[in-house]
Amino acid sequence: MIDLYVYYKVHERDAAALAPRVRALQAQVAQQHGVRPQLKRRPEARDGLQTWMEVYPGVGADFPAWLDTAANGADIAALIAGPRRAEIFTDLTPCA
Repeated sequence: MIDLYVYYKVHERDAAALAPRVRALQAQVAQQHGVRPQLKRRPEARDGLQTWMEVYPGVGADFPAWLDTAANGADIAALIAGPRRAEIFTDLTPCA
């Protein structure tokens, strides 16, 4: 299992229109994959841009590709400034 973090920039003027799209996508994720996604943002904006973060803990290795397809279908790219960037993290294995 992996934890997936997806982050991107959003113009402040587009935030109110983007939020329902992302929340609908995350509701679909929760229903289809049994995941409890999170949506976060940095508290401050810079140059009129907010930084948003979607968090998907404990997903399978095939999940990032599925999420990309679902995000394209939700037309999220139309309301963000630049690309969606994804980072994958795994748990550290305990030392023996």
